[in-house]
Amino acid sequence: QVKLVESGGGLVQPGGSLRLSCEASGIIFSRYSMGWYRQAPGKQRELVVVISSGGSTNYADSVKGRFTTSRHGAKNTVTLQMNSLKPEDTAVYYCNAEHQWTGASIWGQGTQVTVSS
Repeated sequence: QVKLVESGGGLVQPGGSLRLSCEASGIIFSRYSMGWYRQAPGKQRELVVVISSGGSTNYADSVKGRFTTSRHGAKNTVTLQMNSLKPEDTAVYYCNAEHQWTGASIWGQGTQVTVSS
């Protein structure tokens, strides 16, 4: 079964850190670019970062220098380390896998991140 499962969301104070994980199953992980997206209430889903099958990354300007993603082929996982969190980072964070040749896209169920004092 093809599936992406996110974990690690929660409530954190401004300036704090969280680490999200996304575990993929049912796919050949090395053939997919992995991405993190987020959607805040009343807003469109937006790209946070994409990491290619080769490890190249592309971060949204709003998270550069604060967020870091990495992929771990042996475990079929991608992580998102989020530091110096701000209230505007509050959103549901979604993991995405996109096949490097076909463009076929898979989404996780999302995990809530809330940054608030």
